[in-house]
Amino acid sequence: MASLALLKNSWVLLYSAILLEVGGTMAIKYSEGFTRFAPSACVVCLYCTSFYAMSLAVKKIELGVAYAIWSGVGIVATSALGVLLFHEGINPKKLLSIVIIMIGVISLNLTSGE
Repeated sequence: MASLALLKNSWVLLYSAILLEVGGTMAIKYSEGFTRFAPSACVVCLYCTSFYAMSLAVKKIELGVAYAIWSGVGIVATSALGVLLFHEGINPKKLLSIVIIMIGVISLNLTSGE
């Protein structure tokens, strides 16, 4: 029972790491090349906290699975936020690429317990 709770906690840590990393990436955009202090400080804090959460998550989740999910979900979320917040362009090729990444992440999630 305790092992299952630790595994669930590891997944919470992994998805927290993803949210923190995406937040740090958004802060990079707002830092304007690290010329603005507050967003630049956010980048450092968010990335450090993200790496810490990831280091805890991989105690129970396979490293390859965790990293692939971390990077895949991060790419999808960052791309979506880029379109929504910064009005970055999206075309069918980009959309297809994002869908392929999402399929890979879902597949990894479904097979991670095997």
